[in-house]
Amino acid sequence: MRLNIKLIGLLFILLAGSIITKGADIDPGALTGTVTDKKDGTPIIGATINIPDLKIGTNTDANGKFAINRLSKGVYLVQISYLGYSTFTQKVDFSKTTVLDVQLQESSIETGEVIITGVSKATELKRSPVPMIAVGKAYIDQRSAAGNVIDMIANLPGVSAVTTGPNISKPFIHGLGYNRVITLMDGIRQEGQQWGDEHGVEVDQNSIDRVEVIKGPASLSYGSDAIGGVVNLISPPPVPDGTILGSVQGTYGTNQGLLNSSFRLQGNNNGLIWGTILSAKEAKDYQNQHDGRVYATGFKEKDARVMVGLNKSWGYSYFNASLFDDEQDIPDGSRDSVTRQFTKQITESDLYRPIVSQSELNSYAIPVLHQHVQLYRIYNNSSFNLGNGNLIVNLGYQFSHRREYTHPEDATIAGLNLHLTTYTYDFKYNQIIGNGYETTFGLNGQYQNNTIGDATAFPIPAYHQFDIGPFFIVKKSFGKLDLSGGARYDRRSFSGQAAYIDTSSKYPQLYTGSNPTGTPSVYSQFTALNKTFTGMSGSFGATYNFSDAFLLKANISRGFRAPSIAELSANGPDPGSQIYHVGNSSFKPEFSVQEDIGAFITLPNVSASVEVFNNNIQNYIYQQQVLNPDGSPAVNPAFPLYAIFTYTQSHARINGGEVSLDIHPTSWLHFENSVALTYGTNLGNGGKVPDSLKYLPFIPPVHTHSELRGAFNKGFGAIKSLYAFVGLDHYSAQNRFFSAYGTETYTAGYNLLSAGLGGNLVNKAGKKVVELFIEGTNLANVNYQSNMSRLKYFDNTNTAPGVQRGIFNMGRNVSFKVVVPFDLSPHAEKKI
Repeated sequence: MRLNIKLIGLLFILLAGSIITKGADIDPGALTGTVTDKKDGTPIIGATINIPDLKIGTNTDANGKFAINRLSKGVYLVQISYLGYSTFTQKVDFSKTTVLDVQLQESSIETGEVIITGVSKATELKRSPVPMIAVGKAYIDQRSAAGNVIDMIANLPGVSAVTTGPNISKPFIHGLGYNRVITLMDGIRQEGQQWGDEHGVEVDQNSIDRVEVIKGPASLSYGSDAIGGVVNLISPPPVPDGTILGSVQGTYGTNQGLLNSSFRLQGNNNGLIWGTILSAKEAKDYQNQHDGRVYATGFKEKDARVMVGLNKSWGYSYFNASLFDDEQDIPDGSRDSVTRQFTKQITESDLYRPIVSQSELNSYAIPVLHQHVQLYRIYNNSSFNLGNGNLIVNLGYQFSHRREYTHPEDATIAGLNLHLTTYTYDFKYNQIIGNGYETTFGLNGQYQNNTIGDATAFPIPAYHQFDIGPFFIVKKSFGKLDLSGGARYDRRSFSGQAAYIDTSSKYPQLYTGSNPTGTPSVYSQFTALNKTFTGMSGSFGATYNFSDAFLLKANISRGFRAPSIAELSANGPDPGSQIYHVGNSSFKPEFSVQEDIGAFITLPNVSASVEVFNNNIQNYIYQQQVLNPDGSPAVNPAFPLYAIFTYTQSHARINGGEVSLDIHPTSWLHFENSVALTYGTNLGNGGKVPDSLKYLPFIPPVHTHSELRGAFNKGFGAIKSLYAFVGLDHYSAQNRFFSAYGTETYTAGYNLLSAGLGGNLVNKAGKKVVELFIEGTNLANVNYQSNMSRLKYFDNTNTAPGVQRGIFNMGRNVSFKVVVPFDLSPHAEKKI
């Protein structure tokens, strides 16, 4: 298997070398033009010109003019945008067009969004039949109070997050998450033990400028694990040619004393692209009125990334390397039975727990019991002109190292120690054939090697995994009708290794001797396991644009997911989740069929949409607690504090929809409204499903969001791009919950008030000097528990009658984010 990976790498190097050599003879194309205001013809200064498929762009100068050189020949989508104006989007043939003059029209409606995720080439969002949503840098900057990259998008319609405190969030799309949603970083799939509850997505939130979300099965393009959808986190685009631009930013959050700082520097010299982002953030325990400060919810995170690449007429090739390093407290919710103050474990026997002092609750120090998550990543995104099309190559290497330190008297001994190495490969050839048929033929997958390391708890075995999936996608436009479809075949093979545990020492450890069955105090933890899963997936959809103002979308897709290693062969405690997991090697893969229908209307002062979906899942896998004959929770004698959970399969249905209504009575005033509904039902395996099992776990409640926003893009004097908003989020009570074994309980409804303010300070030349973003969340300081928070169930095993169990979510928080941009370009004083 390792030989195969080396061969793939060698083939890529040879291919890249040959294409670059040929590319040296290509006559580079160029595009110039002027962007003006349609109303009065004045030049628009600082408009953004973007060609997503070529990863190239620029801005207009003081005369509204722009020029882009070294363009590949062919037809590509060009996007021109500026705040307060309708976005211009048009396909341009660079072999025929060298001048493009554009007039932008003032508009209070945001239109012309372009997406690159799950499509052959950059596509207008309104023309893609697949249900998607996308947000850019302005949206991300204004969510300055978000604790991590997933929290920034968790309020989008159809998107939510399962959380374990403010820095740990797992993305959920239409009620599906964990190994059912793939997170991408610049199109490279993120791999870091996604089945685990107690760690988040290992990505620096300061390095993300755009997020695109596929809301439904995306197995066609991404294979197994995309049965619920895809979250694509996209790093900053290259800066314009001839510039060196950077920024320094800092964020402070009042609730937990969050300190988040980041440094960014990017350059572009005649197509030689480079950049770096360095970040560090830390926080102490968060607080609310009900619990005070919540012990063991602090963290310290350090991040670094570098990028270097070429962007020429033959295409582009970018190499990226990044490090994510997070030390995260491990909460367990234990409290003093009388005062309800938090307590902490200080001995291995755990016979007595002292109350946590106020000084420790207010400290940034990481406690003895904590987890340390590191992810090292190297990846390449390349696109080469080849024949009449282009070859896209995405190759990635990741090493995930996750340790949980769970021994209070032996601080350096890890309870959990997992090492996951992943190689990902993705090859796609895009070509227009016949009469405008856009086609993609691809092959992608991954190879993984997991080792369980020097530890004392072993929830999953060491294993190898190999995925491979060929696929094709065809897209064709017939006037107002856009059709898109494709098919894929996936194969995933597991090879789990047998393992034995030696209990002769103070702590259990992995047995490495040659005679496990004949050695006292040694028992079998895992048996060898070899499994292969295969499946077909596909998608077909249509978009009909009745006019520029009204369109309909419909899509049907089939998803595929092979069981995870934890679901197949887990047999051990997970200290972070306080569960003893037991897998089931007889599982079948999950298959889903989802139907989506959407209607969208865009008028000068009103925009609205209605989207509904229905997802039927075969062999849906979920956890259930093991009970003793008397109904009490079963435990492993070696781990008496850990309840045993095993996995089971059944049929399931998830359906719902989203409705949005945005009203723009004036050019500067926006009244945005949305409601999202998701219902999850366990259909069982033919017989009647008990009431306690009939709902699926972690299904978000009905969520409505209303926001009144004022946007003054031209600003006042030296203050530009001024905005202010007030928002109200209503979460209905969740009385449709997975109540079996006390897994979930009823969650009361609640309302959250938020507000924000920000803008840019510019100098006399119109250049930004300072950017300011202020956001307040839960401003009414409401005591509430989210049904998507795992901390809702963290408490003592037994509590006094009338006590509200669990930990409440964060109280009032006000965040201040300041960005100071700088320009180190040659002759920077002449640039705009």
